[in-house]
Amino acid sequence: MPPRRSGPRGTLRRIILPASVVLGLGFGTYGFVELGSFLASEDPLEKADVIVVLSGTPIRRPLEGADLYLAGYGSRVVLSREAPEGGEAALAARGIRFASDIERAREVLLQLGIPAEAVLIPDRIHNNTAAEAVTLRELAHAHRWRRVIVVTSTYHLRRAGFAFRRELRGTGIEVRTHGTRYEDMDPEHWWRRRRDVREVVAEVPRLVAYVLGLGA
Repeated sequence: MPPRRSGPRGTLRRIILPASVVLGLGFGTYGFVELGSFLASEDPLEKADVIVVLSGTPIRRPLEGADLYLAGYGSRVVLSREAPEGGEAALAARGIRFASDIERAREVLLQLGIPAEAVLIPDRIHNNTAAEAVTLRELAHAHRWRRVIVVTSTYHLRRAGFAFRRELRGTGIEVRTHGTRYEDMDPEHWWRRRRDVREVVAEVPRLVAYVLGLGA
């Protein structure tokens, strides 16, 4: 019997399938390489009414906030207060006094020359970025702030921007996210170092949860 000839559909299938695999691998590779830069995306700096330093690091974020204040990017600095971990509460119950992260951060700002009246520490304790965004909305309305700079860590920028803009939607308050320069991170080559990999792998599911409305 003469060999069967492939019809147009068979030929097309043989072309499309390998091309789809190549394109899928290409897009997957591109997404993998660009993931760090995607998470670390920050906004262009502009002068604002206030600089908001998110909790999470005792020195690296506050120091960036101080630099922005001293450079004239804002007239006030808000230090977000994080819930203390269990060991701190246990020590306090035993009468042991020590400087908390928020106290250390405030002292750094004062020693760098920022006036005490320019440093604002809300009473509310925050457990996540969504709660910090709620506090900022209340403060912004009370003080009539129209533009805020939110300072956080490198790979936290995308999620922080999403959380704050979602909370401030419709208020007319403009958000600018800015990463601290006092972290040794390399978003463009995040897969090369263990510290970057840990941060990125931990951040992706958090961002997905926020986008799905599970981060509040």
